[in-house]
Amino acid sequence: MKILLMAAVSALVLLTPAHAADIAAGKAKAAMCAGCHGGAGISPTPIWPNLAGQKEQYLVHQLKMFRSGERKNSQMSPMAMALTDEDIVNISAYYASLSCQ
Repeated sequence: MKILLMAAVSALVLLTPAHAADIAAGKAKAAMCAGCHGGAGISPTPIWPNLAGQKEQYLVHQLKMFRSGERKNSQMSPMAMALTDEDIVNISAYYASLSCQ
């Protein structure tokens, strides 16, 4: 059983394309987020969350849920629908790279 699990994980890793996030591209794409989440990921108002310093995989997951409609928000859903997987990875890496202070 353990060997089968290890083989399955190895196959999944080999089949998953390696993609390094492009933080500069994420910063450029995140310009559309600045109105609500602030230019440096620190929201100017308490009704929108800070994105600076959030965990990258958390942000990826949330953006994909908004894009798929699994998570609904009248402002975020349309914004996320315009994003590709690459955009999501890059934006998430950008915000994760920022200090939350």
